[in-house]
Amino acid sequence: MKKLVSLFTVALLAVGQVHAVDEARLTQALNSADRPAADKERDASRQPVAVLSFLGLEEGMTALDIMASTGWYTEVLSYAVGPNGTVLMQNSPASLGMRNTEAGVQERLAGDRLPNVQRVNQGFDSLGIESGSVDFALTALNFHDLYNGNPAAAQAMLAAVKDVLKSGGVLGIIDHRGNVGADNASLHRITLDEVAQAVTEAGFVITGVSDVLHADDDPRTTGPFDQSLGRNTDRIVVRAMKP
Repeated sequence: MKKLVSLFTVALLAVGQVHAVDEARLTQALNSADRPAADKERDASRQPVAVLSFLGLEEGMTALDIMASTGWYTEVLSYAVGPNGTVLMQNSPASLGMRNTEAGVQERLAGDRLPNVQRVNQGFDSLGIESGSVDFALTALNFHDLYNGNPAAAQAMLAAVKDVLKSGGVLGIIDHRGNVGADNASLHRITLDEVAQAVTEAGFVITGVSDVLHADDDPRTTGPFDQSLGRNTDRIVVRAMKP
């Protein structure tokens, strides 16, 4: 653990200040009447403005939403990068079928209501995104599934994302925090050390870890959908950079 803390310290000293998103503009957009009410209900537990500010997203960027599912974060990113930015909404065809999310994606994007969003219906073996063209990538609440199911698949995802990011580009990982030694695979959780190890092995440099989504009342002994948690789990937020 001392080695990991040292790594974080060195990275933070090397990178310095991260430019933040326009918080006031993003807050106004998130409160828009056009945004689905069900999405707004999740803001309290997900704190998108604080998270994206910490991660360093800026207006005008090209952002990749990794394993986007029906696109809760895709829409948030769409508002955050603004009309001069682009959001790439990535889902593999297999995941769209297995999770039955295609209808939800189509509903979210119907009527061109998020015109700066482009769908990327490809797996990590062939994303079809130009190398070095993306400023910012985010995976929210799903890295644990890849890592726990197949660490090699998690590394393949990280390698694919690293390829499409620009030098200096940011990868943000948000996930349900697990306890060391617990059966986190069955609990749909992951430890900070496991995230850090996977990210650094893939060649990223960790530049920050935030407790913005820390939840004191989550003992991390049940799954994220346990009713006692009210969908408010203790969550890891890691900011990493492609050198």
